[in-house]
Amino acid sequence: MNKTQLIINALSKLIVGLGMIALLLFVPAGTWHYWHAWLLLALLFIPMICLGIGMLFFSPQLLSKRLNNKEKERTQKHVVVFSGLMFLGGFILCGLDHRFAWSQVPFWVVITASMLFLIGYVIYAEVLRENAYLSRTVEVQDNQQLIDTGLYSIVRHPMYTATLLMFLSMPLILGSWWALLLFACYPWLIIKRIQNEEQVLVSGLKGYADYKKQVRWRLIPWVW
Repeated sequence: MNKTQLIINALSKLIVGLGMIALLLFVPAGTWHYWHAWLLLALLFIPMICLGIGMLFFSPQLLSKRLNNKEKERTQKHVVVFSGLMFLGGFILCGLDHRFAWSQVPFWVVITASMLFLIGYVIYAEVLRENAYLSRTVEVQDNQQLIDTGLYSIVRHPMYTATLLMFLSMPLILGSWWALLLFACYPWLIIKRIQNEEQVLVSGLKGYADYKKQVRWRLIPWVW
């Protein structure tokens, strides 16, 4: 894929993603006056655009890998489907929650959740910097090297740690306690994804079995 095709692919997915999330939030809310939704869109897409531009100039191959979301593993396909349903239901529930005022989330909780979301984005960016093999799909790439430094010396899957912070913060940024109950299934989905991913890595990536012994924690230090 040349740079022009890469730009078109990235822009099309950005526009579709932005449009879908906006649709899922504002239509159920029944109004454009939903400041929590505008806040989330800004927190989500402004850093995404900045990271995308950075990868385009400094690591286009990594950007291409991040745009590929076609899973080969059966377990991972199931995780993707259930994750999609979680986001679909969660965003719609947030919009309905705003329309009918089911939740009263304090302003300080929204701000704290926004800060946690940005911390997750910082971790995400650092993982992208450390790991040039970081694909959105579970696979072992040609000539892939084991990464065991930086954040990978603390937990084996720092990218998922970042998504955990970001996705569990989303319903609070959107002002919905009820949607948080739905998003609470995300850790279970991540655990299933990691368990399957590690089977693939142990069988296909040289040194990964020893790395598992070296770095004990998968997702959160001293927890799991």
